[in-house]
Amino acid sequence: MLEGDAAQEAVAEAGRRTVSRRDLARHQRFDQVSKEVGTLDEGQFDDLLEEAPDDALALLADLNGATDERLRALAHRLSARVVVDLARSATSTTRRGVGRLERARADRAAGDLDLDGSLDAIVAARRGGLPPRAEDLSVSAWRRPATAVCLLVDRSGSMTGERLATAAVTAAAVALRAGDDCSVVAFGSEAIVLGSQGQPRPPGDLVVDLCRLRGFGTTDVGLALRAAAWQLSRSGAERRLTILLSDCRATAGGDPLDDAHALDELVVLTPGDDTADAQAFARAAGVRWAPLHGPSSAPAALDELLGDR
Repeated sequence: MLEGDAAQEAVAEAGRRTVSRRDLARHQRFDQVSKEVGTLDEGQFDDLLEEAPDDALALLADLNGATDERLRALAHRLSARVVVDLARSATSTTRRGVGRLERARADRAAGDLDLDGSLDAIVAARRGGLPPRAEDLSVSAWRRPATAVCLLVDRSGSMTGERLATAAVTAAAVALRAGDDCSVVAFGSEAIVLGSQGQPRPPGDLVVDLCRLRGFGTTDVGLALRAAAWQLSRSGAERRLTILLSDCRATAGGDPLDDAHALDELVVLTPGDDTADAQAFARAAGVRWAPLHGPSSAPAALDELLGDR
């Protein structure tokens, strides 16, 4: 597992594999978004984003690997803004989940007055002819369980265009939803930690790094699941959740089922046009799964999978 400087070196190395303008021209609107070398027309891109968001995001993901250095830099900047804004606007901010009733100081939490816990303070205050102090009173407050999340992103050979954009949107949505207790690991034949547990990075930086890690190599799902277990072991959260974004077609390593069973909780997100292996893996592992039908569907899919807990 590569972390820190080693992970950034891996990202930089992957970024050296670039895509020519001729290959980028397979996107129908490329010649309008980038009319000539070194240019990126954000107005044209915004029009495309409004008309066909998934097509626009797929194009933007591939622009991050452009051989044209100036275009590539402009795409990095635009990706950090557009993808994070999309994830933020579409991601639920409601913190749902099963909670429990706990006693807390009235000056530190909102809730109903806990008479049993506050009686002594009330009696003492009345004897002194003063109102009780908030710090001496207790309330009963609902406490939601903290959730730690590790997102595993399959960056094997099929990760380009729409799938790459889907990974970027998912990473931004997870980072915005999970907050500080979050990690993001890209995996193929090795695991590259883009964001370590408890050491949050700006969502835009995660997006750009993922877009630079273009599809490459084999898929070791077991290695990824072990990396998630290690990341989540650093968290003290009550709920430790692994999100596996992959077609789950393991082409390296052993059978990943034992590694899946070792995790506290696992959910699988998979490309909507290639679900067979992911569905079979999820059923064998006894975990929930959902298809992703394009990059813009990722935040809603996360809410559907995670919002009921």
